[in-house]
Amino acid sequence: MDKSLMIFIAIGVGFLYFITNFVGEIQQEDNLQNNEYNEKHKYDAYQSADSIGREILDMTGASASVQVSAWNSSKLKEEYLTLFPDFSEMKIFAQERVRGTVLQEKITQSIDNVENEYFSGRLNAEGAKRMLSSLK
Repeated sequence: MDKSLMIFIAIGVGFLYFITNFVGEIQQEDNLQNNEYNEKHKYDAYQSADSIGREILDMTGASASVQVSAWNSSKLKEEYLTLFPDFSEMKIFAQERVRGTVLQEKITQSIDNVENEYFSGRLNAEGAKRMLSSLK
């Protein structure tokens, strides 16, 4: 065979090897990005708007563990924590902006427990906020 044909085939095989490895790495990175995106937006299906346009967390029909996980990763929780010293406003927020009886009961129970501890002096403001932010 001709020497130039052998060089051409060797260059072609090297190019093919480079392209397949490069494409494989891109696909692997794409899978990692898709997994990260899916993890970040796992609970987006439970977020909707009420009749006046406020964002709500509609957990009707979801299991208790899913409800708590969705609450802990939602934007509403941050808004809820800004209401901190006003416990009655926090209860109203939970009743109006959260759908799902299990989650509403857990949030209300958490508010009641923290309120009792806070006003009895056993908790300071920082500890109360920490307890309110960690719903289990």
